Amino acid sequence: MNSTETNTEIVNPCQREVSVEVPADVVRQEWQTVLTRLQKFARIPGFRRGKVPASIVRQRFADDIKSEIIEHLVPKYFREETSRQNLNPVSQPQVMELHLEEGDPLRFKATFEILPEFDITGYKDVKVEKEPVTVTDEEVEKALESFREQNASYDPVEEDRGLQDGDFAQISFKSTSQEESAEPIEMNDVLVDIGGTNTVKEFTENLRGAKANEERGFDVNYPADFSDKRLAGKTLHYEVKVLAIKRKVLPELNDDFAKQLAADLNNIDDARKRVREGMEHERQHEAEHKAKDKLVEELAKKFDFPVPNAMVEHQIDTRLERGLRALAQQGLRAEDMRRMDMSRLREGQREAALREVKASLLLEKIADAENVEVTDEELDKQLEQLALQARQSTEAVKARMKENGALERMRDSMRNDKALDLLYKQS
Repeated sequence: MNSTETNTEIVNPCQREVSVEVPADVVRQEWQTVLTRLQKFARIPGFRRGKVPASIVRQRFADDIKSEIIEHLVPKYFREETSRQNLNPVSQPQVMELHLEEGDPLRFKATFEILPEFDITGYKDVKVEKEPVTVTDEEVEKALESFREQNASYDPVEEDRGLQDGDFAQISFKSTSQEESAEPIEMNDVLVDIGGTNTVKEFTENLRGAKANEERGFDVNYPADFSDKRLAGKTLHYEVKVLAIKRKVLPELNDDFAKQLAADLNNIDDARKRVREGMEHERQHEAEHKAKDKLVEELAKKFDFPVPNAMVEHQIDTRLERGLRALAQQGLRAEDMRRMDMSRLREGQREAALREVKASLLLEKIADAENVEVTDEELDKQLEQLALQARQSTEAVKARMKENGALERMRDSMRNDKALDLLYKQS
């Protein structure tokens, strides 16, 4: 590029610094273009619109003129120079040492990051052990027992007695919080497993011995690490009425129960076979996922290369956004999130983000070597699944993802998955 003078310095394996000088005649022409445009629209007391002398506009709007020149010339000549040198920035350039004075060339330096160059010769030599998948008879019976629990009925206890461990209390309650802004909560027809491992102990302790139609009041102090974040660290008062005492009745493990599980099951042996096949499929999926993680880990060990910090930071953002969204869905309040130490949280995600970026770069390189492609049909099929989950049309999801760049990111991710699947089958 004859119109600029440049110098490129390698600061670190992923970072580049370019020094660019835009000739004075180019700057002069841009200066005049901006000045002429401002003259047309400038409003200065004592002069009609469009009749303000250039000297006054130049003096009054000096900073505005410089800002427009920088805004137009710096990105343009930065792009041209990186293109000329076959550099593909993966981060926003940091512009420094910028010099701009009327009549002089525009000079600036810019630092940015690019993708690392690395060799993957021998990637097919990386192998992982595939764990055998087995399901024991005992595990099948345990799964069937779980289905019995899920299909249990709750029958009234006819005898005149109080609640005891193993019973289920059918209750209604009203809870109030010590927080002034909290509204009381009322619920009806709730089943409480007296003495159950997942039952809050205050409910068991205070309801044990109570009879039907009896009312009891008590406080529950929820620990700070309670699973329901909406209740964690709070004290609630409960007014509870026992509506009925019930006992859990499990269905018999027989052919009728098998038919209840699925219409195409004829007997309990069919159910056992179906359960075993389902467990084997699930474990095969887990074993494959574990082996693929190990495969990527071994590839990363074999091929060490630097990773652009901008890509790591972006991945940290993605991980944090996903994590905070999950916490919000669990009931964590916005004010609680704002009190979080984001710097500490970011550092806590850095190692995992680095691994993920490195894995992505490796798999992209392997996909190139193996000529892996994602067809439009494969992409559309994935879009259909996303649209179904979002309860939107496929066209709407596709348009939105195309607009924000997510469509190509999804294609790249699918391509990496195909490359990893190919490696897994070859190992």
